[in-house]
Amino acid sequence: MHTIINSLPTRSRSKAPSNLSDDRFRQPAYDCQEHPEAMKLTVYIPGVDAAGVEIEGRGADLTVTAKKMRFIRVNFTALNLEAAQHDYQLRLRLGSGFDFAAMAAEIKDGVLTVTLPKRIAQGRLRREA
Repeated sequence: MHTIINSLPTRSRSKAPSNLSDDRFRQPAYDCQEHPEAMKLTVYIPGVDAAGVEIEGRGADLTVTAKKMRFIRVNFTALNLEAAQHDYQLRLRLGSGFDFAAMAAEIKDGVLTVTLPKRIAQGRLRREA
């Protein structure tokens, strides 16, 4: 004799789609160097060119999204390369001491370099004047 037990629905589960930090992106390797006037962020994103990079500074957060170019070959077969083909996304909480509007970025051979100038503190500005 077989018994079928139906599970009761739980209210703690959300049916809303998950955030962007799901399996579509992976975090790239990166390095931060702090200088007196700015911070230099180096992000390693192989397989990405300048057209695939988006940099957004909002509040205290910096988000770098890098999408790889995809080539579909005629003789394409799946080889479990899904993880290697994911796009990159890096989210950093830097604080409010940086001027995101004045940032500069360049990419060469899969290495993205972002320079974030520091904001001038009001106290330092008054002492210099």
